Amino acid sequence: MAGSMTRTITVMALACAALVVRSGSLSAQVLNDPTRPPVGIYAAETNTGVAAGPVLQSVMITPTSRSAMIGGELVKLNGKYGEARVIKISEGEVVLKSSSGTETLRMYPGVEMTPVKPPAPKPQTSAHKQNNIK
Repeated sequence: MAGSMTRTITVMALACAALVVRSGSLSAQVLNDPTRPPVGIYAAETNTGVAAGPVLQSVMITPTSRSAMIGGELVKLNGKYGEARVIKISEGEVVLKSSSGTETLRMYPGVEMTPVKPPAPKPQTSAHKQNNIK
C-alpha cells in the first residue's frame, strides 16, 4: 500500500510540474530591444527592412586618423570599400568615389542637421548704460 501511495504522489508531482512548465511557456512574452532604432529610420531601407546600398554605421575621428564602419567593415580615410575609395570622413558623413561616380553616405539619412547659432546680444538700454559708467 505504501508503494502505490508513493507512486501516486510521484505521478501527481510530475503532472503538477508539467503544468507549471507548460503554463510558463504559454505566457512567455517576447521582449523587444528598447535601443533598437525603429524600422524605416534609414531612408535607404526598402519595405523588407534591408538597406539598398552601403550603410554608414559609425565614424571614428582622432587627432591622427579618421575611419568609418560601413556595412560592418572598418575603412580608413583613403582606404577602399569594395570598388570605391573613401575620400572624405566627417562627423556625420562619408564620401565614396568609384568609377561610377561619387556617393555620400550619411549617418542619419533624412535628418538635416544645421549648426546652432548663438542668440544675438541684446542692446543695452540707457538705464543700463548709465549704471555701467563710473
